[in-house]
Amino acid sequence: MQPSQLSLVDWRRRVNEMYAAVRDDPDHEGAHTRWRQARDQLFREHPQTPLLADDPLRETGLPYWPYDPAMRFETTLLATEPQEDRVVQAGDDGELTMKLIGRVELPETIGGSLDVWWLRQYGGGIFLPLRDGTSGDGSYGGGRYVLDTAKGSWLGGGDDRIVVDLNYAYHPSCRYNPRWQCPLAPPGNTIAARIEAGEKL
Repeated sequence: MQPSQLSLVDWRRRVNEMYAAVRDDPDHEGAHTRWRQARDQLFREHPQTPLLADDPLRETGLPYWPYDPAMRFETTLLATEPQEDRVVQAGDDGELTMKLIGRVELPETIGGSLDVWWLRQYGGGIFLPLRDGTSGDGSYGGGRYVLDTAKGSWLGGGDDRIVVDLNYAYHPSCRYNPRWQCPLAPPGNTIAARIEAGEKL
C-alpha cells in the first residue's frame, strides 16, 4: 500500500468519525457546528484535501448557510418503479454503477421528492445527491451531496427510515479540483426550490 493510499484510508476514517459524532449528539445545531470545524480542519491540513494549495478556503473555511432546524427530518424510503442502472464516469475510480432503490418525500415547505441510489462500488452504499434552485446561483452548479454512505456520510435511520438533514448538503470534490470527476444529480434528484442550507459558494 502506498503512502497516498494510507492517507486516503485515514481521510475516510476521519470522515466516518465526524458523522458518528453527529449521530451521537442530540444537539443538532451544535453537532453541525462541530462537524463544520472538523471538516474545515480536514480540508485545510489533510494530504487528501481536494483544495488546491493556494485555495483561500484553506484559511477561511468552507462557507455555509446558517443552520436551519426545519431542514432536518426523518422520512420513509418509498418504493419506486425499477429502472436500469445508471453508469457514470468517476475519474480515477473508473465507472460507478448506481441502482435506484427508492425515493424520499421532502417536507411540504420544500416540495417534491429525491431519488435514493445504491452505489455498487466500495462494497455498496446509499447515495443521495441534490440539485436545487441554488445550483449555479449560490451553490455548485453540478449539485451537492446529502448522503454518500460509501464515503462515510450517514446521519441515521433504520429499517425503512432515513434521517435527512439538508444542512449537511456538501459540494463534491470536483467543485474544488478538476482532478476529480463526480457523479452529479440526475433528473430525479433535481428540485426547483432553493435549499438555502448546507454548503454554499
